[in-house]
Amino acid sequence: MAVFWQIFSSTLYLLNIIIAVYASIVLISSKRDPVKTLSWVMVMMLLPYVGVIMYFFFGRNFRKDKIFSRKGAKDLAYRKELCREMLSQFSSRDNLPEEVRPFNKLVIQNLRCAYSLLSPNDSVEIYFSGKEALSAMADAIRGAREHVHLQSFILENDKVGNYFKDLLIEKARAGVEVRLMFDGFGGRHLGKRYLSALKSAGVEILNFSPFRLFFLPPIVNYRNHRKILVVDGKIGFLGGVNIADRYFNGGEFPEWRDTHVRIEGTSVMALQASFLLDRFFILNKNLRRRGRYYPYMDMIGKSDTPDTDRYYTQILSSGPDSDWSAIMQCYFTAITQAKDHIYIVTPYFIPSETILNAIKIASMSGVDVSLMIPERSDTWLTNWGTMSYVSELLEAGVKVCLFKKGFNHSKVLSIDGEYCIIGSANMDNRSLEHHFEVTSVIYSRECAEIIEGRFRKDLSRCTLVSRAKWDRRKRRYKFYESLARLVSPLL
Repeated sequence: MAVFWQIFSSTLYLLNIIIAVYASIVLISSKRDPVKTLSWVMVMMLLPYVGVIMYFFFGRNFRKDKIFSRKGAKDLAYRKELCREMLSQFSSRDNLPEEVRPFNKLVIQNLRCAYSLLSPNDSVEIYFSGKEALSAMADAIRGAREHVHLQSFILENDKVGNYFKDLLIEKARAGVEVRLMFDGFGGRHLGKRYLSALKSAGVEILNFSPFRLFFLPPIVNYRNHRKILVVDGKIGFLGGVNIADRYFNGGEFPEWRDTHVRIEGTSVMALQASFLLDRFFILNKNLRRRGRYYPYMDMIGKSDTPDTDRYYTQILSSGPDSDWSAIMQCYFTAITQAKDHIYIVTPYFIPSETILNAIKIASMSGVDVSLMIPERSDTWLTNWGTMSYVSELLEAGVKVCLFKKGFNHSKVLSIDGEYCIIGSANMDNRSLEHHFEVTSVIYSRECAEIIEGRFRKDLSRCTLVSRAKWDRRKRRYKFYESLARLVSPLL
């Protein structure tokens, strides 16, 4: 018997080596980021079988594998055609609206990488708490006459989740088309009774990548992290707010700060397209009656009379199905082109080397860079991972502000007080490389000033990190940060 177990264990070990070597060769051949590649090779070699399973669930690059396909989606094909026409129109910088000419390189890049149309809007309203945003979303849903498309990464069966459930049921019974989309992982606690009540009222339920612990799809990577609400194709919301009690009342934190945007105008078409493309992925079918869902279609791409009250915006969707990491590239260009100052707010700061170097170089070149991150996060591993970057940021001259009065879940950049970026994407590898995200670039001094005014106000709730005090932090904290940093390329 002892000989049998010796042979059996040796066979298992040899089989693991063969699988790990094969997986490593495939990974190396994919020509990915060398740091991530080496990290995964070490994990697969040092952790028998467990490492291979971890790579299978967390490490695969769906963007390169093209597993998520949008072929057959009419909305995407139409948007690409509109972007080609707009690129041709903007071949001369003078053809851009005067308000966005200083940012022509970013506008063109977003058109090429994200098929993000530059669109004028009648109004943009910014909310700085989940309570404000959720209340405004509820008001918009109550006013719906034709359709409601609601998408959330997290949807809980709690007080806020049931409030929105009842509201959607009410609108569906009144004859409004209602579609509810949630991520399979973020909505895993909903339960059959919750969903059955919605279905019986006529609400279309869209579960993006259902959560199955031991089966495909991977449970952490490639989640749909978008938060979108579209009402009648005319009003749109996006940002960081999910549908759960903690976004309304703070949960375990004294306060839950967040940033969300309401847009009324032609940019809502891009939010609608993002929602319907995700629906196409789930159901593999398009909706008819395009004019019903895109009431501003005839206005896209047409020049209008210059108006300083128009809010020019680009909506960027990025994910494993896109050809480029469009939101990451947008962040990079915005940071590297800043001339005076950059304000960044993010709950999780675990950037790629590209973004990290862009921030440090901007700071060392004389740009005033301020980064606001939570002192305490809702996830311990990402918290230590975030803190592992503070020392080198301070060394580069970046002002690091630790938000103390609760949890700041906002995802915001403001550049030179001239334009701002607000959306669902955190400044970490998972958001910028692996998740489905959506963000808005708002070319408006007014909106940038609102964002920066709030940033300065929130400084009273922060501790400005000094180099001397940071160096004196407890040794065990430094050790935790070092451990988290080792796996940061995988986070």
